[in-house]
Amino acid sequence: MTARTAARTREIDKGFLVGLGRAAGGSIVFALPVLMTMEMWSLGESMDRPRLALLLVAIVPLLVGLSHYIGFEETETWADDLRDAFVAIAVGFVTSAVVLSLFGLIGPHLSFDEVLGAIVIQTVPASFGAVIAQGQLGQTDEADRRRNRQAGYGGSLLFVASGAVFLSFNIAPTEEIDLISASMTPWHAIALVLISAAAMHAIVYSVGFEGQSAARPEDYRFWSVFLRNSLPGYAIALLVSAAMLWIFGRLDDLGASATLRLVIVLGLPAAIGAAFARLIVGGQS
Repeated sequence: MTARTAARTREIDKGFLVGLGRAAGGSIVFALPVLMTMEMWSLGESMDRPRLALLLVAIVPLLVGLSHYIGFEETETWADDLRDAFVAIAVGFVTSAVVLSLFGLIGPHLSFDEVLGAIVIQTVPASFGAVIAQGQLGQTDEADRRRNRQAGYGGSLLFVASGAVFLSFNIAPTEEIDLISASMTPWHAIALVLISAAAMHAIVYSVGFEGQSAARPEDYRFWSVFLRNSLPGYAIALLVSAAMLWIFGRLDDLGASATLRLVIVLGLPAAIGAAFARLIVGGQS
């Protein structure tokens, strides 16, 4: 091995370790609201195990896509992105285990299954924080910015889905959404649908948040952009909301009307999360 090759290897290893440290920091930041939420502590013990496993499997494609566009290190191939997705899950798992242990929420007083469930449920938001730590907490170079601009329509929808998953995950287990949906009339539900879709469009294209200039097409026309981007984005937010509610068992034994209201209620924060994630893309769709 030549001196130049050895130096290059050390540089790559150092860069990966720096990225790993940044990923750990990002996982803690993104997971703390869930780590300190009482509903999540009990969910890890009681949640249906096949659904929990399905949730963990379902986030892998999202993490792969996030790694490809704004991962915690630059990658060349999809195999690298898949590796980084599993690294993010591993980082999220370890940081969640450490924090839960420090809080005294897991330990010898629980069975192995209960401990594992408590850690895995927290790993979901932690892994999102780990994989996007570079985009949010690190220094983004020109190559990363070029890659973000080339995300295109498919990349923007991936970010929409990721944002919807992250925010709806934090809210779906709470009892407050049950109280809100129970107090709503059909007219409230219709109004909430319209406001959610309008808010999603406004956040991305109208109110001047950072990243809007890159997301907004040069030939912007309201109806064209709304039908092509905002409406599919809101549909994704609703689908993600329904999936999250089902995974957490919130739709079990509910009728069609109650289910629809609950999905619409969760669809509001999911749409907001999707909209801000769309801005993070910074890509022209």
